[in-house]
Amino acid sequence: MISCLRRGLIWMDYVEDIADLEALYGTPGAASLRKVSHRLTPLYRKWIMASRFCVLSTVGPGGTDGSPRGEDGPVVTELDPQTLAMPDWRGNNRMDSLRNIVADGRVSLMFMVPGSDTVVRVNGQARVTLDSALLARFEVSGKEPRSVIVIRIAEVYTQCARAPMRAGLWSRDDSAGLPTVGEILAEASGGDEGGAEYDEAWRVRAAQTMW
Repeated sequence: MISCLRRGLIWMDYVEDIADLEALYGTPGAASLRKVSHRLTPLYRKWIMASRFCVLSTVGPGGTDGSPRGEDGPVVTELDPQTLAMPDWRGNNRMDSLRNIVADGRVSLMFMVPGSDTVVRVNGQARVTLDSALLARFEVSGKEPRSVIVIRIAEVYTQCARAPMRAGLWSRDDSAGLPTVGEILAEASGGDEGGAEYDEAWRVRAAQTMW
């Protein structure tokens, strides 16, 4: 069924039935199903261990969250072929991802490697641990993460490369003229916070508090 709903001055048709979607898109190709593994195979392991950056998606009572995660090295550590560990380093203390995981363990991760249009995705269940031995495994310059996210893999598979190819993700730089975080904060706070002073202080603070 397709419903017609009014949004402002625009009428839009919305798909309300999975069967309508399936009729429109057809069945997935065999390769898109056969590439799915339920644990780290040697080649999936090689790919994920080359990734220094991923996006962690979570869901909870307050909604969804997508959080960028990066490391100076593999962004996750393999505990066993079906289990990954991700340190939670210093951030802004909003804890959006951690709150969601404690409430609802479902997570998805998108692993990226600069220069490759392939994205490797992991779906699974996560928990937050304060295990001292595991925290110690991630020690950097005498500092440990405050917690570690442990992910039990349900599915791991490659994503179609068309989106990064369409975007020219690794072959361009569109950053010129973008607003700074300080400018965005000043706009959002009505000028109470942010601005050039915030940006300058942030550069120093980030360099001193990377871990």
